[in-house]
Amino acid sequence: MELAVIGSGEFVTGFRLAGVKKIYEVYDKELEPAVEKILEDRDVGILVMHGEDITKLSETLRNTVSNSVEPTVVTLGGSGESSNLREKIKQSVGVDLWK
Repeated sequence: MELAVIGSGEFVTGFRLAGVKKIYEVYDKELEPAVEKILEDRDVGILVMHGEDITKLSETLRNTVSNSVEPTVVTLGGSGESSNLREKIKQSVGVDLWK
């Protein structure tokens, strides 16, 4: 399983430098089709997005992303970052690791 990152050039740069291979540099209207494509990619285990990019998705796709287990979608930046990550880990693993 691979890690994929999607977002603006500024957001994906650090991941690119860290050696992540599946980088999708997209802006606004390109975001939704790219997310749909990544969700269908069987090789992607974790999708990393900026928290604000989630709000740019349609409600239907936002719900799909929120409930996705494989790939697990993790948001960084924006509000509620730590609680979102905690919920995603709990959803993926089935156990709350913070208790």
